[in-house]
Amino acid sequence: MSYNNNAAADQFVDFSFCETKDINEFVSIRIDNLWGSYGLEQALPGRHILKEHLRQNGLGHVAIDEGDAGDDGQERLLFVTVQLFSSGIPLSLPLQTKYCTTTATNQEWREWIRFPNKYAELALDAYVAIVLWDMRGLWNVARLGGCQIKLFEPDSELVQGRRRLRLESSEKASSEPKRGVLKYDALFETLRRYDDGDVQRVDWLDALAMERITEIRDDEQLHATELYIHVSFPQFDFAVTFGETLLDDPLLQKPQESKYCLIFDPEMYRDNPAESKHRRLLRGHRSEQLDRELKPNPSIRDQLNTIMRYPPGQELSDNEKNIVWKFRFYLSSNKRALTKFVKCVDWNDPLEAKQATGLLSEWAEVSIDDALELLSANFTNHSVRGYAVAQLRKATDDELVQYLLQLVQAIKFEYLNAATTQGVETAAAGSIEDWSRAMFTNESGLAGFLVERALGNKVLGNFLYWFLMVECDDRNTGKAYGKVMFQYVNALSDTESGQAMQTMFERQGKLVSDLARISLEIHAMKEPRPRKVEWLRGYLGDAKNGLVSFEPLSLPLSPDVEVVGIRAERASVFKSTMMPLFLHFVTSSGGLYPVIFKAGDDMRQDQLVVQIITLMDRLLRKESLDLRLTPYCVLATRVDQGLSQFIPSQSLAAILAENNNSILAYLRRSNPDPEGPYGVTADVMETYVKSCAGYCVITYLLGVGDRHLDNLLLTPQGHLFHVDFGYILGRDPKPFPPPMKLCKEMVEAMGGMDSLMYQRFKSHCFVAFSILRKSSNLILNLFSLMVHSNIPDIAVAPDQVVAMVQDKFRLDLSEEDAMRFFQTLIGDSVKALFPQVIETIHKWAQYWRN
Repeated sequence: MSYNNNAAADQFVDFSFCETKDINEFVSIRIDNLWGSYGLEQALPGRHILKEHLRQNGLGHVAIDEGDAGDDGQERLLFVTVQLFSSGIPLSLPLQTKYCTTTATNQEWREWIRFPNKYAELALDAYVAIVLWDMRGLWNVARLGGCQIKLFEPDSELVQGRRRLRLESSEKASSEPKRGVLKYDALFETLRRYDDGDVQRVDWLDALAMERITEIRDDEQLHATELYIHVSFPQFDFAVTFGETLLDDPLLQKPQESKYCLIFDPEMYRDNPAESKHRRLLRGHRSEQLDRELKPNPSIRDQLNTIMRYPPGQELSDNEKNIVWKFRFYLSSNKRALTKFVKCVDWNDPLEAKQATGLLSEWAEVSIDDALELLSANFTNHSVRGYAVAQLRKATDDELVQYLLQLVQAIKFEYLNAATTQGVETAAAGSIEDWSRAMFTNESGLAGFLVERALGNKVLGNFLYWFLMVECDDRNTGKAYGKVMFQYVNALSDTESGQAMQTMFERQGKLVSDLARISLEIHAMKEPRPRKVEWLRGYLGDAKNGLVSFEPLSLPLSPDVEVVGIRAERASVFKSTMMPLFLHFVTSSGGLYPVIFKAGDDMRQDQLVVQIITLMDRLLRKESLDLRLTPYCVLATRVDQGLSQFIPSQSLAAILAENNNSILAYLRRSNPDPEGPYGVTADVMETYVKSCAGYCVITYLLGVGDRHLDNLLLTPQGHLFHVDFGYILGRDPKPFPPPMKLCKEMVEAMGGMDSLMYQRFKSHCFVAFSILRKSSNLILNLFSLMVHSNIPDIAVAPDQVVAMVQDKFRLDLSEEDAMRFFQTLIGDSVKALFPQVIETIHKWAQYWRN
C-alpha cells in the first residue's frame, strides 16, 4: 500500500506493513556489548542472590552448598540472562549468554538468543528482562544491573533494530535513559536511524560525522558513571504492528451477522406446551365422529399419495403426521397406509394411543411386508407389535422359513425395548425374567408364535433351533435368547414328535461339535496339506469315531436331506487360511451331498446374503422371470463356524487359464452344438446369459465387494453364481471397484457388445431391476430387522444400513430414469479399466501364494 503526497509529488512514501499474527518465527534478541563503567559496582553475596534468582524462576528445589566459597584470586566473568514476560508472568526460563572476562578490552558477546515463543503468540504488553551478572567464584555471583524493554512501541509497532539500554543496580529496572545527560544517547538514536536508512547518506559528510561521534563516544565512555548495554532485534523489511489471532469459542458460534449468536437451549428437546396442547385439541376424541366423514381434496390427496410412497425408513414431518392423523379413517381402507399411520401417533399420550389401538382392528389387513416393518426397532408399542404378529399367523410355513432369520432378530427388539423402559439396572437382571414371560403372553407373543409354529414343522423347527443357538452367543441378549430356547425345548418334550426332534437336535449338535474339533485340530497341525488330508480321511474312515456310518439324521444345513454317514475317501481340505473341510455326506437314498465346514470364520454374513438372493429369486419367479440363479444353502451353527453347500463348478479364473482366456471355449467344449449360438447348446447359453444378468443386478443392489474371478463360479450347465460374501453394503478392500462385476471376458462369452445375446442380457437386467424396485419395501424391512445382528459389515454403521440399500434402488427416480441409470451402470462396468489392473494384480498374488 502506498500514498503519494500532493505537496511533494516527486516523493514516494511506502506504508507497507504486516501484523505479528502472520509471523510464524521465534522471538529472538542479540546481546551486543557493554558500554560504560562496571568496576565501581560491589559484588553482592553470591549464594543468597543466586538462591533468590532460582526461587523466582521455579528452581528453588536446587540444592546449594552453604559452605564458604572462597573466590580470592579467581578471574571475574560477566554473563547476561534474558527472560520473556507478559503481564508480569514469565513466558520462558532465563536464557544465558556465554561468559566474557572483565580483563578484555571490550565486553562483547554478539550472541543471538532465541526464545521458545513465536511472534504470533505475543501479547501487546510483552517485554524482555535483561540482567547482567558478575561471577567471581563458583557461588559468588553478583547482580550488576538490569533493565526491561517492551517489545511494542506505544503505537503498537514491533521493536526492530539496535537499542541502547541503561542498566540499573536497583531491582526496579527501566528502559528509559536519562535524557540530556550524555550526548551519545542522542547520537546512538541518530546512528540507528542512519543504519535503518531513515537519514539521507552523504559519503564525505558521513565520514567526518562518524569520526566526531567516535571521539564523543570514547570520551563519555571513559568518564561514565553508569552502565549501558547494547542489544539488537531482528530487522524486517517493513513495519510490523501488533495483531492478535482470534480463536473460535466452542460454546459460542458467531454467524455471519454479528448481531446474532447461537446459544444452546437446554429445553430444545422438551415438548413445547403450546404445541402439545394444540396436538391434543387437534386429535381429541371429540373430533373422532367428524374425522370419519372427512374426505381429502385433490391437493391433499396428492400429498397423501406422496407420503404413501415414502420408503419404510423415512421419517414424517409434523405437518405430514397431522395430515395422516386427520384423514386416518379415509386411509384405513389402504393397507399400505398403516405403517405411516402408526408413525404419526404419539404413543406416550394415553388418549391418542387408545384411539389408534381401536382403529387397528378396523384397518385393512396388511401384507407380510408391512407386518415385518411393524416388528422393527422403530415400533415399541405392544399393541402394534401384537397386531403384526397376528398378521404373521396368516403366513405359510414356507414364508416363515424365508423370513425366519429376521423374525428371530425381531425378538431382540422386544428385549431391548423392555430394557429401555425399565432402565439399565433392571435390564441386566430382573427384566430378562419379565421379558421372557412377556414373550409368551398376549402383549406381543412373537417368540411364542414362532415356537408354536416350529412345533408343527420340522424344517421351521430346525432353523429356529440353530438361529437361536447362534444368538445365545450374544453378550447382551444371549440370556434372553437362552430363555426362548429353553421354552422351545420344553415345548418339544410335551409331544411325541417333539421328543424325536429333541433327539435330532442332540445328534446334530454332536455332529457339528465333532466337525469343529476336527477342523481346529487340522488347523493346528504343522504338517503340509497332503498329510492333513491323509489324516482327515483316516480319522473319518475309523468306525470307532462314528462318522463313517450312523443312523439317519436330518442335515442341519438342509433338514429335508437325511444323511447316514461321511464318505471318508472323498474328504479333503481347502488351501485357504482357515483350512475348511470338504466333506461328502452319504444320503439315505445312496447319493452324495457335498458340504464345506468352516471353523474360525463368521458365516452369518454369507447366510444373510444367500437368504436375500433366494428371496429375490422367488420375487423374480413370481413375475415369471426365471434367471436360473443358484442360491445354495448356508447355515451358521455358531458365531465362528458354519456349513455351506458345495455346488460342483469351476472359478472363472481357472476356466480362463485352461481355455485360452475364453469362457465361450469352455461352454463350447462342455456343451457342443454346431447349430446352437456360437457352437453352444441354446439352453446352456440362455442359462449363462440369464444367470449373469441376475447376479449383476443382485450383487449391485447388495453392494457386494471384493469381486474377482476366483469367487465367480460357473457350472458346466452354464449357471454362473457368486460365492464368498465377505464384503457387502458398498465395502470393498480394493480401490475404485466397479458398480457390478461384469468383465470383458464375460461379455465376450455372449458374443461381444454388439451381439444379440448381450442385448438379451441387458434386457434381463432392466426387467429384474424394475421388478426388485417394486419389492424394495420388503427388502428394506428385512435389512432394518438386521441392524443389531452384529454381522460384521452391518455392525460398521448399523444406522446407515437401510439407507445404503435404499440408495441402490434409486427410488427417487421415475421408472424410465431408473432404466436409463442402470444402462449407464452396465456400460461403466464393462469399460472400467482399473478393475482389470486389480484383477491382474490379484492373479499374480494368488500365483505366488500357491
